[in-house]
Amino acid sequence: QVQLVESGGGLLQSGGSLRLSCAASGRSFSSRAMAWFRQAPGKERELVAAINWSGLSTDYSDSVTCRFTISRDNAKNTVYLQMNSPKNEDKAVYYCAAATIQYGSMQPPPAYDYWGQGTQVTVSS
Repeated sequence: QVQLVESGGGLLQSGGSLRLSCAASGRSFSSRAMAWFRQAPGKERELVAAINWSGLSTDYSDSVTCRFTISRDNAKNTVYLQMNSPKNEDKAVYYCAAATIQYGSMQPPPAYDYWGQGTQVTVSS
């Protein structure tokens, strides 16, 4: 089992940056792909970024490519989302998720069965 706790949410100002963190408990963190999803009011949850178990492969949604960076530190059981060049549409609750299968491929995109409670990001122009 994997338990996830997000932190780092808050106000993201125009031209600024924010880094979200997701701390995982459980010994299987380093063998699972991880992802950040977000859900804005009235919209469906969407995948923002994903990273494979080793950290060598990443995927991004078109809306955040070249602005957000996902990374992980397997020694610290933590995955990060660096958010730069914010846009209004980045305002959402951000969720960390862990893949169901260990040592899985990124293609096709894995299923995620473990979720954090979410952290709110607000954008100020």
